Amino acid sequence: MAERLWAHSARDGDRLRHDLTDHLRGTGWRAEAFGEVFGAGALAAHCGLLHDVGKGTCTWQQGLIGAERHGGRVGIPHKHAGTWLLDKQRLGIMSAVVFGHHGGLPDSTRLKKELRFADTDPLVAEAIRRVGEIVPEIHPPAPIALPPWLSEAATADPYALDLLVRMVYSTVVDADFLDTEEHFAGAARPFHPVSAAGLAERFEQGRLELLKNKPESPIDGLRQAVYQQCREAAQGPRGIYRIPAPTGSGKTLAAGGFAVHHARLHGMKRVIVAVPFMSITEQNASVYRDLLEVEGEDPVVLEHHSGIDLDDGRAGRRWQRLAAENWDAPFVVTTTIRLFESLFSHKPAAMRRVHRLAGSVIVLDEVQALPDRLLIPIVSALRSLTQWFGATVVLASATQPPFELLSPLRETPIRDVIAEPKPLYKALNRVRYRWLLDPKPTMAEIAEQAAAEPQVLVVVNTTRDAAWMHELVEMHRPALHLSTRMAAAHRRDTLEEIRRRLAEEEPIAVVSTQLVEAGVDLDFPAGFRAIASADSLQQAAGRVNRSGRLPYGQVTIFDPEDGNKAADMLYGAALQATRARFGPHCPPDDLDALLAYYQARFDFHNVEASGQEIQQGRQAHDFPRVAELFRMIDEWTVPVAVRYGDTEKLDRILAHLRAGHPGAGAQLRSLRPYLATLPRGAARKALDEGLATPVVGDLIEWLGDYHPQRGIDIASPDPQELVF
Repeated sequence: MAERLWAHSARDGDRLRHDLTDHLRGTGWRAEAFGEVFGAGALAAHCGLLHDVGKGTCTWQQGLIGAERHGGRVGIPHKHAGTWLLDKQRLGIMSAVVFGHHGGLPDSTRLKKELRFADTDPLVAEAIRRVGEIVPEIHPPAPIALPPWLSEAATADPYALDLLVRMVYSTVVDADFLDTEEHFAGAARPFHPVSAAGLAERFEQGRLELLKNKPESPIDGLRQAVYQQCREAAQGPRGIYRIPAPTGSGKTLAAGGFAVHHARLHGMKRVIVAVPFMSITEQNASVYRDLLEVEGEDPVVLEHHSGIDLDDGRAGRRWQRLAAENWDAPFVVTTTIRLFESLFSHKPAAMRRVHRLAGSVIVLDEVQALPDRLLIPIVSALRSLTQWFGATVVLASATQPPFELLSPLRETPIRDVIAEPKPLYKALNRVRYRWLLDPKPTMAEIAEQAAAEPQVLVVVNTTRDAAWMHELVEMHRPALHLSTRMAAAHRRDTLEEIRRRLAEEEPIAVVSTQLVEAGVDLDFPAGFRAIASADSLQQAAGRVNRSGRLPYGQVTIFDPEDGNKAADMLYGAALQATRARFGPHCPPDDLDALLAYYQARFDFHNVEASGQEIQQGRQAHDFPRVAELFRMIDEWTVPVAVRYGDTEKLDRILAHLRAGHPGAGAQLRSLRPYLATLPRGAARKALDEGLATPVVGDLIEWLGDYHPQRGIDIASPDPQELVF
């Protein structure tokens, strides 16, 4: 009889170790179920089966017993045996899945080096022999079946194999964690009982209730027309769709309606809505919960936007690194940063959820906010997701970029949900623009003009300018403030107060960064916007006369003489293209001018060339290099826990995270209301000066003063720091 082998130590409170046979097979069948969605069930199952074969050596087994006795981790590598087997079974780069299932996907050069080492390592041979006696299927009698579409993809899409490796890796990492969690928890985590395909009727009923309780608006008929066109378009095939609709036309409901009806038609399990800013994530998640969730039943909307990086490589952090959500929910609301940095990562914590993109409806809201320098790898991945992985992608924006001009999508059909957008934009033209560019006004002059308006919104480009403008406006009248230096709960409370005052027609002045301008449902009669890219100007204008109750609202575009000069750095070529094409002679909502603006912006930024290094890394299977190069703007900030609201609860959460206990995912979700952000430079300075203290990963706790309106009220050490 073969010797019994173990995968994990005994769980707390009993002596039951995790049987290695059970763990390999349990990981394999879970990975198979995940991989079936994109035709790679057999491949994912085999990678899962082989992932911990290296634990079969006597050395590793003895290390496990020692770890039980003395505490700590085994600390003996176990990845080479399964990696070597996959390579010898002619699965090539797929062997990276097993090699990287703890530390991250390697580059191909390192993988080859490690395989040469494994060729002569006696522990590899020992592990394979011992595990083969109890799990003989690690030696399949026939070659493992590859996805049927892979041979076609090899010639049609040079990046399909890169995405397949990422998807299979994701299935194995998620399956490994779930099987391990079942052992330590004593019970399996149940899969979510609802799929997106079953949400259409809930959505329709919830929408009717929402509209019934909403004040009537002169543009309700146009919003209904947009929604109806989205419902009709949802009956189309899987692929890439575009919703070009002006601000205030009800895109949040229309895109959600498209997604659930499309999911029902095609039997799809999941809708993933990604938006550029956390503030919109919170708002949209709240809207979708109201529409889709039934009291007393399982929640269906998962909101995931934590900016905390727990994958810091320190020993003993595995539970924390893998505790982030795996997106097992029928309706996920997240940020574009979280979505794409997961997709292009190489670490298990981030990539655990990537396989959920397959067979999903992916709604990219406010798609104009995607960074130009990363557009080529992003649209390339979107093409692959729709062509080979059964996804549908919806591009939603009032300022729709012409992505069909970019090389990955030139031969890919993009279906327009709104067949004739120009009449819609003309009908929803609700503002007039005033330009203060030459001579340039001072910030104080703008503050004085804004303060004279009964209800007004002022949007500037940085948190530094927002804090300064708020002080200037308050010299004339009380004002509210919105920026990411405020805790999420503080921002939410402020938004509720803003909506209340607007609804009751009370005087109100608000100063904000651009976080307020994309998707936040506010309706001011007048607005001021510091000069920015054309799409940002139009998004800000969408917060003025949003419901069309006035003949026209007024939006003043100003170029401050003494404001933060970071606008040129923040918007780059987009600002150059804006200055060249828009002004008193041409408003930013002119669709023809907007198309020319994007063409010039793409040329100025040399978009085609700027993403090629990432694309070359993907073809070369240099996963760490791709992850290093693919960095979106949130990487310039760090999450900061601040003492706003229930501070006793905050202390409990932080203590749990610092202690490294299992269940960090739930703690991070509870932490979200307390999170603000700071530029990395400002965070380092705060740590050096004792104004903050580390918690875990890049999360810090704020110890300094917290302004009741502006939140963390410190000056950045670099006046050109760019922070939303």
